Amino acid sequence: MLRPTNAAVRVLIVENTNAILNFQPDEAVLQAMVGLAITNFTGKTTAAGAWRSLVSTQDVVGIKVFSAAGELSGTRPIVVAAVIHGLLDAGMPATNIIIWDKHADDLRAAGFFKLAAQLGVRASGAVETGYDPTNFYLPDSPVIGNLLYGDLEFGQKGEGVGRKSFVSMLVSRQITKIISIAPLLNENELGACGQLYSLALGGVDNTFRFESDVDRLAVAVPEIYAMPSLGDRVALNITDALIGQYEGSSRGLLQYSFVLDQLWFSRDPVALDTLAIKELEHERRAFDAPEFKPNLELYANAALLQLGMNDTNKIRVEKIK
Repeated sequence: MLRPTNAAVRVLIVENTNAILNFQPDEAVLQAMVGLAITNFTGKTTAAGAWRSLVSTQDVVGIKVFSAAGELSGTRPIVVAAVIHGLLDAGMPATNIIIWDKHADDLRAAGFFKLAAQLGVRASGAVETGYDPTNFYLPDSPVIGNLLYGDLEFGQKGEGVGRKSFVSMLVSRQITKIISIAPLLNENELGACGQLYSLALGGVDNTFRFESDVDRLAVAVPEIYAMPSLGDRVALNITDALIGQYEGSSRGLLQYSFVLDQLWFSRDPVALDTLAIKELEHERRAFDAPEFKPNLELYANAALLQLGMNDTNKIRVEKIK
């Protein structure tokens, strides 16, 4: 969903100080927060109407989560549950909802397979579903990947093997709309394990070649996100800012965590990631933690590709309680 980078973009933040108690979320409060946010965000009078303005009941909706950090520091299942309840109430068939991430093992460990079974929806890993040989990312500067088990070309030999990153068939052949829910979680080089990072690296294979080099990552992530089969299918981005974590990256470390009691909604993934980096830097200073300078080139590249806004002066934040 490309947009001009010179226009102000909107981020809606819903906050409820009763959302988290002793690092545990309250289910009823969370559902009320999501309902309040989605009606205000879309301008619709009912939550059901709000969801139907974003996705059709004929869509197959993939809820992209970041599960590698676990249930407490990654995307929280209770937030995903609140979104699914909203979709079901809007008439979406349960069979048309898929909770997904790159690895099924991460999803299972974080509680998403259990949640899917409870709600009658599906949970799937991109690796386990397999990759689409007709849909791939080929960087302008060829970088041969160190292919891992599960990558489409793993074990193959020959000219050009390892140069492409193939899109998961889960996305290219099943999902028609994506709701991305990313945690407020740091990433040691880029600042945040945010919307761009989560969807781009979760949606394709052969990513180790980028993850091992921050400069390559800053180019590859926006370009992968900009693929029609990925970024163009995103209907909504939500940042799970109930609890933030300013150190630890994909490891859950509550000693580096703080409670915000917030959920952030936007169509703009770059704006959400930019605000996430700003908030994590603020909390790092508040806790007198060692500061580091994130590589912001990724977000500048994303803005150049018209994926969203990385200028905080042009991000319009609305807060409701």
